[in-house]
Amino acid sequence: MSLAAAPLLCCALPLLLGGLALGLGGSPREEGASRSPAGQQQELPTVVIAILARNSEHSLSHFLGALERLDYPKERISIWCVTDHNIDNTTEILREWLVATEKHYRHVKWRAVEEPSSYPNELGPKHWTNERYENLMKLKQEALSFAREQWADYILFADTDSVLTNNQTLKFLIAQNKSVIAPMLDSQTYYSNFWCGITPQGYYRRTADYFPTKNRQRLGCFAVPMVYAAFLIDLRKEGTAKLAFHPPHPNYTWAFDDIIVFAYSCQAADIEVYVCNQERFGYINVPVKSHQTLKDEHINFVHLIQEAMVDGPPMSRSDHIYTRPKLLSKMGFDEIFLINLARRPDRRQRMLSSLLELEVEPLVVEAVDGSALNSSDIKKLGVDLLPGYYDPFSGRTLTKGEVGCFLSHHYVWKEVVARGLGTAVVFEDDVRFEGYFKERLQRLMEELEWAKLDWDLIYLGRKQVQSEDEEPVKDVRNLVVPTYSYWTLAYIISQQGAQKLINAKPLGKMLPVDEFLPIMYDKHPNQDYKKHFARRDLAVYSLPEMSSNIAWEASCSLSLTKGALWATLPSSRLHWFPAERCSCSH
Repeated sequence: MSLAAAPLLCCALPLLLGGLALGLGGSPREEGASRSPAGQQQELPTVVIAILARNSEHSLSHFLGALERLDYPKERISIWCVTDHNIDNTTEILREWLVATEKHYRHVKWRAVEEPSSYPNELGPKHWTNERYENLMKLKQEALSFAREQWADYILFADTDSVLTNNQTLKFLIAQNKSVIAPMLDSQTYYSNFWCGITPQGYYRRTADYFPTKNRQRLGCFAVPMVYAAFLIDLRKEGTAKLAFHPPHPNYTWAFDDIIVFAYSCQAADIEVYVCNQERFGYINVPVKSHQTLKDEHINFVHLIQEAMVDGPPMSRSDHIYTRPKLLSKMGFDEIFLINLARRPDRRQRMLSSLLELEVEPLVVEAVDGSALNSSDIKKLGVDLLPGYYDPFSGRTLTKGEVGCFLSHHYVWKEVVARGLGTAVVFEDDVRFEGYFKERLQRLMEELEWAKLDWDLIYLGRKQVQSEDEEPVKDVRNLVVPTYSYWTLAYIISQQGAQKLINAKPLGKMLPVDEFLPIMYDKHPNQDYKKHFARRDLAVYSLPEMSSNIAWEASCSLSLTKGALWATLPSSRLHWFPAERCSCSH
């Protein structure tokens, strides 16, 4: 019977000897026994990968793609997989993948349970009831029993929202020689797959070690009370035979939760649990709340994909799963401009990939490379320095990079006017998107329309220079009247706004573009600069500057200090990774 033909089946590719399925081609093992004849190279240990999938359509292609690319012989890996209670295409995707890959693995066992699609008293697909916890514990116990029956050396439990982008992860974990060990996974926030502290009642306890570990300020493999989502058990180790997910330990009184039950089991068996953070091993999606939907989970995962593009290693889809073409749009704008230097193809590719995940279709504008401009070029372009301009921090004058950056933005403004574009979005190529960016941008535009707000330019990413409070805009949530600000990472511009900027004739009295804009909305502190621009009535608004619950990093050799703050998913803003004042200038 083929995988394609049946929803419930078992596929096996074991070595058979005398009717016994053996993990490594010998006799049933004794603890510590050698697995290969003397003088021969010992084979790598056998591993069972346990996959439990429910409503995982959003992440399966990336999750399975990461498993495919693990640098480990597939003939030493067995797959145990169960999926149930689905309302999406999880079963079909798993079947498609298993049909294509089963021949490569040592043994494949899987089961798809189509009905029911929900649990009793479940509020939604992300709600965890006691029945769901118990079913998950039973399934994990079944996987553990399967691995023991197969005489496997290890079992790797991997949630489908945990993507092991580092293809050396499995070998690394095995080399640490621990009974239970997990690779530390990164996420969109400070969430990860381990606890550093646990109370006597089994609840999470804050400790001083968590953030230094999560931030990799201390590196190594550390004993912790709990790991979950992705972890390896060495079935050869003395004591791991006592580990269990179900039923809970006879003395168990903690919360009815699979990860806490397993943590208690490790304590009861006197087994230390470790998490390792020496490398970037992969990513874990931040769980949504019980009232949220599969769409929310998908949006979160798209954000995680984008984060992986920045921090690396990036995620890649499975080669064996069909991916529907993206339906690209301009998000309701007349154009989406992406400014990029030709000599920075890495940034271009990352931004194009990131926007593709958002299903946004940009127009790439080749930035003017200031480093290639000579005095003759600058003269032909009509560029001259604003009299008396100097950088407020370094005292230097305008750089060629800043000239190129200004010319790039100026070109976009002229395009907006020449093409008669009502509204356009401008991105520089070092933007790092927050979760729900697209949805919240679209909601912002709806609120602007409803409020009948007259606007010329709206900052989507900037650096507020002064710490003063900014005036909120009536009837439009998360919009303020900006004070003096740096950076032109991303903004929305209207045709009227572009025309005002062009009419100011800035090329003959140039200063950095992010100094020019505050002059045009009359918030620049330097009165001498402002005198050169008589009309300063640009109607500018902004998303609020980064607050304490938004992550951002910036580095500038002249004026900015590198920092990092906590990011949370509900943010509608952009944050960025290290860049100078104008990304298109370098």
